[in-house]
Amino acid sequence: MREDRGPATAAHRKAEEALRQFALGYPETVEEFPWGERVVKVRKKVFVFMTADSTGLHVTTKLPDSAPFALSHPFATPTGYGLGKSGWVSAAFAPKERPPVDLLCEWIDESYRAIAPKTLVKQLPA
Repeated sequence: MREDRGPATAAHRKAEEALRQFALGYPETVEEFPWGERVVKVRKKVFVFMTADSTGLHVTTKLPDSAPFALSHPFATPTGYGLGKSGWVSAAFAPKERPPVDLLCEWIDESYRAIAPKTLVKQLPA
């Protein structure tokens, strides 16, 4: 469980809320808070982890297609616990850094499509 590290900056709270709303816009998604961080799941499977606190904004998604491109960004690293080997990428933004919300939404979209059952993915635009 994450220790309480204090509140996020207003910009990071706003970015986290935009990403949260975007992720929850997909079919059959739910939000939960295991381990003290926000996750969004589809049918009990996590497709995005995110936390905004005094250390910054942290977002983790599964990117089976674009992980090499994602990892070319200075803010992105392979996710720990061996998840990076499976295409999971973590993005971290310090308190004064501005996260690229549009790009992170693209990553959330790819992650949802990778995790969700095919029947749900078929409901989405191409």
